[in-house]
Amino acid sequence: MTSKILDYAQPSLKGTIRIPGDKSVSHRSIMFGAIAEGTTTVEGFLQSDDCLSTIDCFQKLGVEISIEGDKVKVNSKGIMNWKEPDEILYTGNSGTTTRLMLGILAGSSVSSVLIGDESIQKRPMRRVTDPLKQMGAKLIGRENGQFTPIGVEGTKLQAIRYTMPVASAQVKSAILLAALNADGETIVEELETSRDHTEKMLKHFGATIAVDDKTIRLQGGQKLTGTHVVVPGDISSAAFFLAAGAIVPNSKLTLTNVGLNPTRTGIMDVLQAMGASYTVNDSSNSSHEEMGTIEIESSALVGTEIGGELIPRLIDEIPIIALLATQANGKTVIKNAEELKVKETNRIDAVVNELKKLGADITATDDGMIIEGPTTLHGGDLFTYGDHRIGMMAAVASLITTKPVTIDNAGCIAVSYPTFFEDISSVIK
Repeated sequence: MTSKILDYAQPSLKGTIRIPGDKSVSHRSIMFGAIAEGTTTVEGFLQSDDCLSTIDCFQKLGVEISIEGDKVKVNSKGIMNWKEPDEILYTGNSGTTTRLMLGILAGSSVSSVLIGDESIQKRPMRRVTDPLKQMGAKLIGRENGQFTPIGVEGTKLQAIRYTMPVASAQVKSAILLAALNADGETIVEELETSRDHTEKMLKHFGATIAVDDKTIRLQGGQKLTGTHVVVPGDISSAAFFLAAGAIVPNSKLTLTNVGLNPTRTGIMDVLQAMGASYTVNDSSNSSHEEMGTIEIESSALVGTEIGGELIPRLIDEIPIIALLATQANGKTVIKNAEELKVKETNRIDAVVNELKKLGADITATDDGMIIEGPTTLHGGDLFTYGDHRIGMMAAVASLITTKPVTIDNAGCIAVSYPTFFEDISSVIK
């Protein structure tokens, strides 16, 4: 763990950044390519620690995967032709890898064991293992499948009808991936719409899936066929530069290659509600996902209320939204965000604790936080909790603090954005 002193002396930010590949789509491109028969080529793949963990797991299952820069080729004979792994499948810090792999492996023909790092071993898995067991999955893990390590014995599954108790794309995706190898039609009902990358990618790989508002239907026994995937830039990564462009004085940033999937663009709704000055130019559909360019400049912001169905569309962006709120005029209330408590760390407590160190007027609530602004932030020593989103929030905060900021574990940012500090340096003026 390497600490990093950030002393940017209150710069302005000007220039263009190409946002690196979307983490969620990068994970799924490898997973679907491994399940499918034939060759899948991936363009724009995010070479982050999390996504490389996904590749490592499938290589241990005998899938041929080669990497050249941001291009990946996956050659697979299909899910029923994988080999039983000689080693435990290590998922690192990746909740997406862990939870989605449980769904995939449950309906496979191999037996395996999944384990993650110290953080993953504390994150709840029964939200996935319980519905999978309803489908007939053979799983064994600590506290009845609540925590990794979890053993999976692949078997034939049965379709279920499942109403999601929480808005979670990981849980939904695990069920849908298991449903591919289940007898009958699986129906998933969401109370609030979560990100839909899995549904879009199923169609892209040739599956028939019906989505009617918040009800998803998938018939089992379908085979996927290898294809070409273009990964858009990750809007969750772009969010940190959107915030920086809005709150750092005399700044104007252009962010290209940004994924604009409507289930992920809650941050844009918040920026609009706060009065930020930005434009969005839709440029294309990257084979199956919307993408475009966003321009943003320094803005006078106002407080707002964030909750309800907006939360699943920006759950990963709440740390940086809290920083935005410290510079907005008036009160910002974030509510219905209980899901933050079971991320890489308890992000409600982590965000509040670290921003308070900088002088923010911020209070934790049971399901979110209340921020009064604007406040001048001073420097300080911040703790990342090993959480990439907290680390990036701290780095953006250092652009507006009156004194330097030290973060304890800058390396954790590589989980989702390996070139983050290089991109900051490229636009400092």
